Amino acid sequence: MNPLRLVFLSLFVCFTTLVNAQQDTADIKSYANQVMIRANLDTNLESYIFSEGEEGKEKQQIFSINNKTKVSLSIDYRIISATLSFAPRFFSENKDNELKGSSSYTDFSVRFFPKRIIQNLYYKNVKGFYIENMKEVFPEWREGQPYMQFPDLRVQSFGGSTSYILNKNFSARSIYTQGEWQKKSCGSWIPFIDYDLSLFSNKIDDHNVKETQYKIGANMGYFYNWVLGKKVNIAPSFALGLGGKFSSYKNIEDNGARTNAQYLTLRMEGGLHVGYNTDRFLFGGKMNFSAYAYNPRSDQTVQNNYVYGLLYIGYRFAPPKVVKNTYDKVQKKIPIL
Repeated sequence: MNPLRLVFLSLFVCFTTLVNAQQDTADIKSYANQVMIRANLDTNLESYIFSEGEEGKEKQQIFSINNKTKVSLSIDYRIISATLSFAPRFFSENKDNELKGSSSYTDFSVRFFPKRIIQNLYYKNVKGFYIENMKEVFPEWREGQPYMQFPDLRVQSFGGSTSYILNKNFSARSIYTQGEWQKKSCGSWIPFIDYDLSLFSNKIDDHNVKETQYKIGANMGYFYNWVLGKKVNIAPSFALGLGGKFSSYKNIEDNGARTNAQYLTLRMEGGLHVGYNTDRFLFGGKMNFSAYAYNPRSDQTVQNNYVYGLLYIGYRFAPPKVVKNTYDKVQKKIPIL
């Protein structure tokens, strides 16, 4: 089946399910009827690793962005959680432009939590990369010299994931967005599919180079929420997945002939969340990683690695009348909200 059809089918199944906001249960306390705002500060370490050569003798080129610190602002109400992230230039870690070039980073994501389904959609725009491991690629390079830069290299991604929580007594939302609180320790297997449309663009010798990539994968993850007392939780998670990648680009070395390719992909991700929660205030930290790899040829490997640590602080309050009334009006037209 065409990968795009699988994406649309998963979205259709999710959004045609008749659902309501999660209510309090014996194991879960819901904050769905309150507005929650959060501010997040995290290290945004995104890189693409290109490896070539025989196993054990591979040569790597690591393409990274110069922005190392990211700020995110989130707002939650009912079953919706929306987040806007960007890399402000006033952080010293984001200012090393003379040596590493200028990078820009923006992403917007929205999550829906209809009962035991988690639907995530996002858009990400990253531009400006440099080769991080200059010493390995160019042995004559010395610390303090400029890195090789690719200011026109840009990656735009449109994607999402659809998950299903197998254990009805487990609150994934208490880990993802803190929109709920798990009262008793428990865990759950969570199968999910992820899908992504990425547009790569660059300028090489006055030629505009573009590549379109479609990705889709099937994954299985395990999440555990260990509740310590009434206000603290520790939540580790881990997931593995297999999928397919479909690429289309014009080969400038072959008079612009279009090349199509398909690859088997491997995905691995995990994390650890530690949080403190009250009915009004909440704060905590997370450490997450995501690794995605495929083999263009038998002697090549391409990886997209994403590692970050995050600190967050949030506050809950009763919704203003205008927010509640507007949501209620929209809900009448879109019952799944």
